[in-house]
Amino acid sequence: MLLDSHQHVFWHGRDDAGLVADLDAHGIDQAWLLSWEIPPEEDNPGYHAVLNPEHARPDGTHPGLPLSDVLRARDHHPKRFVPGFCPNPWRANAPALFEAAYRIHGVRVCGEWKFRVLFDDPRCLELYRKAGELGCPVVLHLDVPYLPDRQTGKPVYQPLWYGGTVDNLERALLACPGTHFIGHAPDFWREISGDAATDPEAYPFGPVAAGGRLYGLLDRYPNLYADLSAGSGLRALSRDPEHARKFIERYQDRLLFGRDYYGGELLVFLTGLDLPQPIREKLFSRNAQRLLEIANSRAKTEKVLIFAPEKNNPG
Repeated sequence: MLLDSHQHVFWHGRDDAGLVADLDAHGIDQAWLLSWEIPPEEDNPGYHAVLNPEHARPDGTHPGLPLSDVLRARDHHPKRFVPGFCPNPWRANAPALFEAAYRIHGVRVCGEWKFRVLFDDPRCLELYRKAGELGCPVVLHLDVPYLPDRQTGKPVYQPLWYGGTVDNLERALLACPGTHFIGHAPDFWREISGDAATDPEAYPFGPVAAGGRLYGLLDRYPNLYADLSAGSGLRALSRDPEHARKFIERYQDRLLFGRDYYGGELLVFLTGLDLPQPIREKLFSRNAQRLLEIANSRAKTEKVLIFAPEKNNPG
């Protein structure tokens, strides 16, 4: 089975049928569909052309990738999609909203968390704890507020930051040991290299330096996973293929195949590493399935709506 653990729908010019066609073209059996709530104050017009225009607000801002589109796609293709949803943590009722989505709509993933607030803000911690209580993993997008200037090395503010830094992430991991987190995005994957603090590139290239802080986080916190999606995940691996193979072997139980878009570039790269079949099975489906089984087992115990994916042989 091949499972895409990080995907979106009704964006970049494709509806749910277009996404299913892309899944079929690359042999992907199933995908986790994630929402992305954009508060008006975090609106970025640069995204408008790739989002669903029917949701544009009267004030000209866009709310992003709403739960309603996720559910529409899931209802049209119930065997192909697992619904995900992450409410804005600034809402006082965010944990209750997530629990309602879990119970009413069968949401099994809290994601995508992508907000201009620190990971370890108390409002975020309450949302994570609720997700952990329900057995649902939390997908976190990390873009740092500052990158070093190419010439001077002085910090330069990045207006499209999300989450803070890996220090904020570590405090969230410490505060919520009962929640499974899945790291994602450029400044999560930059930390695979020991020179991340001085590298000015959002998508670094070249050999990976020893001492990456991502190693320490994965070693210290068994509740931290990572998805390999988007240009950030692929760049972190492809910049140093020899290192990529060793990294994957070391953390084979906590890495998830994902795309965050269309196409087969990551699949081609991973296949080219000639990984042992047991490791491929973990990356391509079993690790994600194991996380999903936690949420479904909790739901079964509570006798609420359960999402039941088709049973396929791993491969």
